[in-house]
Amino acid sequence: MILGKGKKQSGTNEGKTIFDVTIDTFENDVLKASLNTPILIDFWAPWCGPCKQLMPVLEKVVSSYGGKIKLAKVDIDSNPELAQAFQVQSVPTVIAVAGGQPVTGFQGAQPESQIKSICDQLIQMGRGANPENTQAPQEFDAEAYHEKAESALNEGDLPTAQALYAALLQNDDKDAKAFAGLLKVFMKAGQADQARSLYETAPPEIKGDKALKSIKDTLEMMENAPSKDEQDALRKKVEKQPDNHQAHYDLSMSLFANGQEDEAVEEMLSLFAKKRDWEDEKAKKQLLKFFESLGDTHSATIKGRKKLSSILFS
Repeated sequence: MILGKGKKQSGTNEGKTIFDVTIDTFENDVLKASLNTPILIDFWAPWCGPCKQLMPVLEKVVSSYGGKIKLAKVDIDSNPELAQAFQVQSVPTVIAVAGGQPVTGFQGAQPESQIKSICDQLIQMGRGANPENTQAPQEFDAEAYHEKAESALNEGDLPTAQALYAALLQNDDKDAKAFAGLLKVFMKAGQADQARSLYETAPPEIKGDKALKSIKDTLEMMENAPSKDEQDALRKKVEKQPDNHQAHYDLSMSLFANGQEDEAVEEMLSLFAKKRDWEDEKAKKQLLKFFESLGDTHSATIKGRKKLSSILFS
């Protein structure tokens, strides 16, 4: 974790809901404090116009929770080490920390409703991690969280999906479906390397679960798929050689591996419709793997299955 430079200061912001932090106070006032209370970190700069618009909204929302969540403000000009440690590319950037770990975040100004939604999720995560909290609800509605997380993932709202899946894992670290969902978030964000690393940390008893096995198969598929840089060449090859079935297949695999699921499914369906028996129905078999990886409720799965049935029974 990030450590302060020089002599550490401790307790400088104890009891405060909204406060400034530096590299020296960060470990105590943010990382350690987040073990008990979720914290939003606002990376800002004095010269940043959008920062000045967002900060009052953040302060208003955080204040409305009566201490259940905190706001730590980091001036990146004075604390470039912290900005670098969190890979802040632009300001404003807000990163949420719970249980000593970053769990979600966003860049740029956001509406008050979106910030409240993130705060609600963070507070629930904190309750899951602290079952003795007197404010904790009697039951953690995991089913509702799964539904919301899956919906956010399918809609491309990755920060919300990540926060919800993290909350589920805080509640039950052996929730295979939630672990698979978090892996999908990284994959959809184009962060396959992070997904592979995270997969290795999964509890051994859930690695054999169907959901995790599907993700592992997808990761292996992504490793062997052509890169995004190769897509232009593949598109040209398909255009010039429409009967080059392998080129169609490779393009579809590259699209899927780089988060372009809808186009990938359409390309594979086109190949199957054109040459059903190519390499022992290889396109159909891969389509079924696509659907399994995406899940039953993904729009590409729903539309793809309908079109596949139409092809099969035409």
